[in-house]
Amino acid sequence: MDFRRINDLPPYVFAAINDLKAAARKEGRDVIDMGFGNPDLPSPDVAVEKLAEAVRNPKNHRYSASRGIPPLRLAISNLYERKFGVSIDPDTEVVATIGAKEGLSHLMWVLLGPDDSAIVPSPSYPIHIYAPLFAGAQVHQVRMIDPSLEGQGAPSPGDAFFEGLLTAWDEAWPKPRVIVASFPHNPTTACVDLAFMERLVAFALEHEVVVVHDFAYADIGFDGYQPPSILQVDGAKECAVELYTLTKSFSMAGWRSGFLVGNAEIVAALTKLKSYLDYGTFQPIQIASIVAMNEVPDYPKEICDIYQQRRNALCEGLTRIGWDVVPPQGTMFVWAPIPEAYKDMGSLELSKFLVREADVATSPGVGFGPGGDGHVRFALIENEQRIAQSIRNLKKALPKLG
Repeated sequence: MDFRRINDLPPYVFAAINDLKAAARKEGRDVIDMGFGNPDLPSPDVAVEKLAEAVRNPKNHRYSASRGIPPLRLAISNLYERKFGVSIDPDTEVVATIGAKEGLSHLMWVLLGPDDSAIVPSPSYPIHIYAPLFAGAQVHQVRMIDPSLEGQGAPSPGDAFFEGLLTAWDEAWPKPRVIVASFPHNPTTACVDLAFMERLVAFALEHEVVVVHDFAYADIGFDGYQPPSILQVDGAKECAVELYTLTKSFSMAGWRSGFLVGNAEIVAALTKLKSYLDYGTFQPIQIASIVAMNEVPDYPKEICDIYQQRRNALCEGLTRIGWDVVPPQGTMFVWAPIPEAYKDMGSLELSKFLVREADVATSPGVGFGPGGDGHVRFALIENEQRIAQSIRNLKKALPKLG
């Protein structure tokens, strides 16, 4: 049978790791899971309590507003003013999404069609590559470099991406209508400064292209680094929109509470499409999200501090056993080059090997696109004691290190 949009999808390589992990646990083995980036930290207590309260009110059991109830849109507008100094009109420049993934996917439907194309980083979070393809568009992938190569003759990740962007633009036909970006970047952990965002906005304005910035790790910056919003750039609202989510910042992954903010015309287009597709997130979740943003604005800092401690424990441990990694400046991941002695395995076989022989689950880099095959990704979703155990397991399983 022909299933149209999914016929050309490649096998989901992460499924192979998940199957091995499940089989190992069925055998009673203690697999330390640092594969799937699924936050383990609790959501804010005040949000949980408000959710329980709101659920008991029958009025909240009815259909909600697909664009998000007004106080929710006001809360994200206030967050942007408070955190980034950016003024957002809650009536025209915000639409609530059922998580950033849903928002990005449906946004591509209103921006792209079969005769269009988009520029996307590679490796990349898979939906960044496949959402334009689901819309029928062509995708031109721009290679991301490993941030650890900076200072070894390689340009910064931002400079490298921008150089690739210029080349992709010159070579692409039809000319792209959309540039998808996401910094801090998953999976490579590449980070940029506001000057990069200024260059990106200037390019977009000059070439009349839309920038879609997935800001999933807006609040996960380490060692004093503050990830910039593209909307901090003058003129950005003329050409750009940004996806912000409570998933990582407030550790509310399963709640599916996100937002598209920025260019009013694009926001209106997504709002119109969503009015045909859904009735929005369950209203108690919207109400609890308001409380999270308004009453515990410092919660993302607490979450970030924990991820930084885990980053330190993992990176120091890997380096100690001879697996050289550079501590990331942002995200909740470590993008680890495959050690020279194990390069021939490739990322998928190495990830399988680590589950079987070390009881450690990672994500194979190839799952993020062909540019990722020389790496595996560790997610910082285990506590420091479990991380220490993973290091001991890896040392035994990888005797060629060091």
